[in-house]
Amino acid sequence: MVEPTARLAPSPAILLGALALLAAGTIGLLATRAWLSAQEGMAVARALTGGDPARAPALLNRYGCGGCHTIPGMAGADGQVGPVLRTLRQRVYIAGSLPNTAPNLVAFLVDPQRFRPRSAMPVTGISADEARDVAAWLYAR
Repeated sequence: MVEPTARLAPSPAILLGALALLAAGTIGLLATRAWLSAQEGMAVARALTGGDPARAPALLNRYGCGGCHTIPGMAGADGQVGPVLRTLRQRVYIAGSLPNTAPNLVAFLVDPQRFRPRSAMPVTGISADEARDVAAWLYAR
């Protein structure tokens, strides 16, 4: 007759350790995935606009964008006049009626009054090259 073998249950410490490893692995995977997604977003934004998103934060400060817009992650950029500057690439329109394309965004940043004469968005003096950098940054977010 074959005797049944006894099964040892894993200790609570082993179970907790295994759970901690699984959680750490999951968090690491999610962080890596978010980083890759951000890098892909930057590459796409550069390709769409011809701009460099790394130059945009200084430009946003120089032209006072945070006085009218809330810009997540930028200290003091908590304006309430214009929209929050995030997820712009997911919007269908810029300024409510202009199709959301990179050339339209750059042109709007340079001369918003051309597209919406009654817009609260002022002509800031930003150049087309600088506007491409800001557009790349906006699309990368």
